[in-house]
Amino acid sequence: MAASEINEHVRYEPSESPPTPIAVGAAAQATILMITPVVLTVVIVLRIADQPQELIVWGAFGALLVSGLTTILQAAGVGRFGSGHVLLMGTSGAFIAVCIAALSTAGPATMASLIVVSSLFQFLLAYRLSVLRRIFTPVVTGTVIMLIAATVFPVVFDSLTDVPEGTHGAGAPLAAGITILIVTGLVIRGPAKLRLWSPIIGIIAGSAVGATFGMYDVQPILDAPWFGVPFGSWPGLDLTPDHKFWALLPAFVIVTLVGAIETIGDGVAIQRVSQRRRQATDFRVVQGALNADGTGNLLSGLAGTLPNTTYSTSISLAEVTGIGSRRVGIYIGALIAATAFFPKVAALIIAIPTPVAAAYITVLLGLLFVQGMKIVIQDGVDHRKATVAGVAFWLGTGFQNQWIFGDMLGEGFLAVLLGNGMTSGAIVAVAMVAFLELTSARRRKLVLNMDEEALPKLREFLSQFASRAGWNEESTHRLALVGEETLHSIASETDDEEDSRPRRLMVKIRHATGGAELEFVSGHQGDNLEDQLTYLQEPSDVPEVREISFRLLRHYASSVRHQKYHGIDVVSVDVAGSR
Repeated sequence: MAASEINEHVRYEPSESPPTPIAVGAAAQATILMITPVVLTVVIVLRIADQPQELIVWGAFGALLVSGLTTILQAAGVGRFGSGHVLLMGTSGAFIAVCIAALSTAGPATMASLIVVSSLFQFLLAYRLSVLRRIFTPVVTGTVIMLIAATVFPVVFDSLTDVPEGTHGAGAPLAAGITILIVTGLVIRGPAKLRLWSPIIGIIAGSAVGATFGMYDVQPILDAPWFGVPFGSWPGLDLTPDHKFWALLPAFVIVTLVGAIETIGDGVAIQRVSQRRRQATDFRVVQGALNADGTGNLLSGLAGTLPNTTYSTSISLAEVTGIGSRRVGIYIGALIAATAFFPKVAALIIAIPTPVAAAYITVLLGLLFVQGMKIVIQDGVDHRKATVAGVAFWLGTGFQNQWIFGDMLGEGFLAVLLGNGMTSGAIVAVAMVAFLELTSARRRKLVLNMDEEALPKLREFLSQFASRAGWNEESTHRLALVGEETLHSIASETDDEEDSRPRRLMVKIRHATGGAELEFVSGHQGDNLEDQLTYLQEPSDVPEVREISFRLLRHYASSVRHQKYHGIDVVSVDVAGSR
């Protein structure tokens, strides 16, 4: 294996256990970084929605407890729940807009019910991830993430001037300005290790400035007990949904699915930074991360607090510390959950002046907007994807600001549904991508039993496709070889457990720019073909009988992608072809 494929920075892989002092130290650092954004997002949402102080205290308690428990679940992994990696869980910024809308129009009990119901869709996505990947594409995900930022920014900007009566006029701009300057300055020019601490440093500095203008109220901190649970503030669930619930539900479902797609990205990235040896992404790990994320959302709804999601900070921490041990993840979750039972700690964060919190959220949303742009661009932008992103974003922005048919929507179901820019833009993006998928080149399909007749049938199927496409003899031969070697590779894999049931394989093919796209879908579980192709430089890792097939496949195919899910494998192969 080439040196570039070994990540020497990884000190401890997920299955390895660092010494206790190192594990506890790394966990304490991560916990300090986590608790502020977890609580602060809850505080800013409930304050913008004019909720009482008791609900803010309860929301902070619930967010910390659920975040800690789900972080443990992510690290430990229980069956199909949890990734088995250090994926930190915390309050989701993607839900800021829809939660504010739900709290303002329907109340906290309805918001809790919406979170519970929408969490079920995340379990569905985890279960059918292999199917829904065609609709929730990077262009849809990226566009919706940009719309989340565009939707929330107006209310956050209003919060920059939310100060107690009698506060000097310079207090809010100075406190917010110092916060933004320090956070952005450290992010742009600070050393790598200090960048992780930039939000905390900026918030402390901004709060110190706010305190000089009387904006930091220490009395609630003094009154808060050291240990306890804020019983009596739970908002409950609304078990009698009205038209507002049904109008808001699509928005919560869409944001839940978008948050799930963020989790997919984190689930992919954490595997790359936690392993010394580069391996293909195991989507069973991603499905476990999604199930744990869905569990977190379900518990958040039952607790009456904001939903949570995986934090991309997990990837940064793993890269900086080189520690990917799941033992550390369990320690982090335990510390976060324990913090929930110390109200004085939450009170310190709740007391942060609103302009300071809004300034921090402004930086967070700015980065979120750019992350959405990167997702769209990295997938490759052609005229179709550009049209989807551009039209969906601006229609969503138009509906959000009531620039489009503002007087015609009224105050009923459509007003609530389309009045949220993220929802309306997401509907447009999903509809356009679905239309592109339905009108693209039709896939031809062949279903095979994995027996001695499979290869002749596959050869005939591919030959007919090449003949209809008018491919020359060389391209036809290449397509046949790729199909044959992929079939051999799949058929020669061995399961961890004996399974005497007959195995079936579905082969799909369609025209693509410069050739064809082949897709092999099977219920077989075995080695990852991408890993086998990568590890050809180490013959001892690949049985000699199979090595020839792997080398031929790597030579004749333009690209090979192997996605492993629970119960299903998808091998996608691109083949160049010409007339």
